[in-house]
This record gives sequence, structure tokens and C-alpha cells, in this order.
Amino acid sequence: MSGLPAPWATRRKAELPAEGKPLAEVPPSVGVPLPANALRRWSPGEAEVSSPRRTAGPCALLNPLPLGPPLKRYPSLDPPEYVTWTPAPDLVREYRLRVADDPARRARVEGLGQAGLLGLYRDLLLTRLQDIELKRWVRHGKISKAWLGTGEEAVTVGAVAALDRSADVVSPMIRNAGACHMMGMPLEHGFTGYLATADSPSGGRDLHVGDLRRGVVQPISHMGTSVAVVAGVAFAFRSRGEARVALTWAGDGATRTAACHEGLVFAAHLRVPAIFVVQNNQVALGTRTDRHLPGKLEAMPAAYGIAAWTCDGNNVLDVYAATALARERCLAGRGPAVVVAETFRMGGHATHDEREARQTFSEERFREWGRRDPVGLLEAYLADEGVSARTLEEVEAEAGRAVSEAAERALASLDRPPEPERALYAGVSEGGVLHWMARRQEAPGANGPGAGVSDSPALGASARPAGGVGSPIADPG
Repeated sequence: MSGLPAPWATRRKAELPAEGKPLAEVPPSVGVPLPANALRRWSPGEAEVSSPRRTAGPCALLNPLPLGPPLKRYPSLDPPEYVTWTPAPDLVREYRLRVADDPARRARVEGLGQAGLLGLYRDLLLTRLQDIELKRWVRHGKISKAWLGTGEEAVTVGAVAALDRSADVVSPMIRNAGACHMMGMPLEHGFTGYLATADSPSGGRDLHVGDLRRGVVQPISHMGTSVAVVAGVAFAFRSRGEARVALTWAGDGATRTAACHEGLVFAAHLRVPAIFVVQNNQVALGTRTDRHLPGKLEAMPAAYGIAAWTCDGNNVLDVYAATALARERCLAGRGPAVVVAETFRMGGHATHDEREARQTFSEERFREWGRRDPVGLLEAYLADEGVSARTLEEVEAEAGRAVSEAAERALASLDRPPEPERALYAGVSEGGVLHWMARRQEAPGANGPGAGVSDSPALGASARPAGGVGSPIADPG
């Protein structure tokens, strides 16, 4: 590991489990128990392929360690560029140097340790496999369409991993579904939301799901509006002097909206502890950035006087480190932060327009971004760090089992459709226009599916106390 300081290389080697020893303890996603002896479960008839792998690191910055076995691929469901994916030496070198060359980012990644790195790998797998299962459901006619984040998983996983998930709050876009399980929502809620069952987080009302008790503000289909919402949540944290941050994502297209602009102005003026992750996936619905964005997204935060970090959106370590630095700034009372992550969506806006996506960009563009599979690159990095093939297999098997069982639990709830009279959101859309104000005077407690903001304690000062991460927010005066 000549590209890293000797102390890190030495510590990494010392942390590696001996061959044949049990899998090192991986910090579980809250609410996603993964038994260590789980076996991989595949759907009947589903083809699997193993992409060819190099047997030794050919680039000078990598140890000549064996890599393997590769992540399983699905020819009928994966993007074609992923089916025979193999790690390109130049990209693996770039992946490592992206963090190693920046002392501040390198220090944050060093703090993860092997268990933290494997936790990132596991959460990337859970996010990818959940999308694959949803796409399978579309092909089998269980649902009509799905909004997937294939190729963009690192932007979600890296950002959430940098938070204090016992205290901070997120507002994901529908394509950031991995944030839900990482914040503690049951994995099956990523499926029941699509099935509109009574036990889905929205009670069958909407596939945009969240859970305020776990710090997940339900996504809003109107892109850009979550920026203003999160700015308000962060203002509440600042007003109460709480060491907490609020984070949301906005696509390149969403940054063009009035709601996004207004939210950024509000956040900057009041110096609230909010992190805005600009997820530049090169396209707004079906409009490429070169057609709707005359300037550079990296230059946008400066116009609002907001500190910003840029990162490789397909490098989960880089996203994690950039977000961790942004969070530290927020907790120091220095105002909001923007993280600009460049990535690419390896599919359509949804499963129904994948052909349009292939017509919007050239084959060469898909090939180039296909080489940057965020899951495969982290796997190659871990293997080069000395993580054994057996360990990688076990983590993948556990993730596969978790997703498979979550999908089965969701399908079992199809016989529980929502009751028509419960179409309204309790405390929000039922009663008169001021009904929600009356509910604020009541004791909290009605936290079933569809509970309103006012009767959920998640955003309150004492509901999810900060886990000792960061320092109290200083009033900027």
C-alpha cells in the first residue's frame, strides 16, 4: 500500500481476520439483522454470472493480493455494462488516491476501520439488491414501474454513513431509498410502499415513504422542495441548540427550481446545520445537463455563500469523507454545507423509459460510467486491502438473504389492503385546515402509519438524543 502512510497500512494489515476465522463483526444497519451463517437465496431460474477478475494488482499502488470472488451479476436485470464487469486498474488506483491524497478525507476513512468498510459494502449491496428485486417485480407484473438508483448507490450510502443516525434527519429522494434502511426503517418498507399495503409506512397512500420516528422525512415528488423542508428542520435544531444536522439530496435538475433556490437562501442567511447533497447524475428526467445547465454545479454554492465539497459520486469512501467534513462544519455552528457528487444513472428515470435513457446518451457514455460500478469498485478496494474472498462472500450472502426475506414479507402483506376511510393523513389532511394546529396541543403518541409531523417525536429535542457525535451548535449571532 505504497499510496498510504505506513501506520495505516500496518494497522489495516493487523486488523485483517485470519483465513478461516468467522466474519468480523459488521455494524448492522438499524432494523436489518443479518445472521452471520445466512446462505444466499436466488429466485428460481434467475441466471447468475461471475465477471472475470484479475488475480493480482497490476498497478503500483496496489498490493499484489488476489481478488475474488466477484459480485454476482444478473444478465436480465443488471445494466449490460455490469454483467461482465471487471475492475480496471486505472480506476482502482484513482479510487484509492481520491481519498489518500487528501489528508482530511483520508483521516475520516481511516477512522472507519475494517468493520466500518464492510458496513459500507453491506449497505451498498442491500441498496443494489433491493433495486434488482424491484426490477424483477416489474418484469413479473407485480408492480407497474419502479424508480431505481442503479449506479448512484454510493451517493446515498456514503452520505448517510457519515451521519449520527440516532439523532440526525434525512429527506431522501425516491432514488435514495437506501437511506431508509440505513436510518432504521425495516427493509420490507422499500417494497410495501410500492405494493400500497396497509402496513406500508404511508398506510398504502403513497409510494414515497418515510418514518419521522426514525428521522426519515417522506420524499416529495416535486423535486427541489426537500431543500426548503430540510432547511426548516435544521433551523429548528439551531433554534433549540441541538447538535444535530438535517440532510437531503437534490438532483442536477432540482437545483434549477425555485424551491431549491429559496431553501438555499434561507439556510445560508440563518446559518442552519443542513447538508445539501447535489446528486449530479447528468440528466433531469430526460434532459441532459448540457441542455439545462449552462454553468458548473460546483460553482453554485459560492453564489449563496455556502461552503462546498466536491466528490466522486461513485466512490463511497469519497462521499463519506466529504459528508463527514460537511457535518463537522455544521455542528461547529458555521452554517450549511453543499456536497456536489458527480455520478450517473445506469437506467431510465424509471423502469418504463430505459430505452429513452439509452437514446439520450451515447453508448460510449454508458460504457465509461459502467466501468465505475460503485459496488464493484469498493469490492476491489476491499480485496486489495486484504479482506478475504470468504468475508466478501459472507457479507454478500447476508445482504442477499435480507433482501429476499424482506421481499417475501412484503408480498405476504398483499392480503392486507388499506381501508378506504383511512385515505387521509392523520393530523395533516383530515379535519379542517387548522386541524394540525389543534393536534399540536395534544400529547404525542399516535405514531401509526401516516402519522403527521406534529404528533411524531422524531424532530423533537428529546425523542432521538444525539449519540455524543459533534459539539453543540454555536449561535452565530
